[in-house]
Amino acid sequence: MNALDAVVADEQEVRLDKFDYDDAWALGCQMRQEAAQRQLPLVIGIVHGHQRAFHAALAGSYPESDHWLSRKMEAAKRYGRSSLGIVEFFTATGRDFDTQAHLPTETFAAAGGVVPIEVTGVGIVGFVGVSGLPHREDHTFVMEQLRAFAPSSQRVTMEQ
Repeated sequence: MNALDAVVADEQEVRLDKFDYDDAWALGCQMRQEAAQRQLPLVIGIVHGHQRAFHAALAGSYPESDHWLSRKMEAAKRYGRSSLGIVEFFTATGRDFDTQAHLPTETFAAAGGVVPIEVTGVGIVGFVGVSGLPHREDHTFVMEQLRAFAPSSQRVTMEQ
């Protein structure tokens, strides 16, 4: 499986039965607790619809991480997919996001760490992301946390 296929599988793996503001808070608190326990210098953000529903900065994080998270979040919202999926798509097609997406780099960034939140029968209802680690590790952390948050009955297997 190539890198793009692996990210597409991640993007399609977790579907929730519902996701509201209480769920955003619960997921964000879960992520913050895990990041603090592992002493990860993360900034965590969750958007529900068009509204920020959760934001936290942990010890060791930098203001620049807030800016990176915001830029990755904008790219994910613009393309309706994970920010790592954007990176892998541009790479697989031999293009460079910064020069060929025709989007302002001060607002948009293609770097892993933001993943769509999808509700079964509804579609994408928000995005969850982190910044502070190397971007592929940011993506991995978010996916681990989404898997832990969603009961196994809410995960899509490749056979489904």
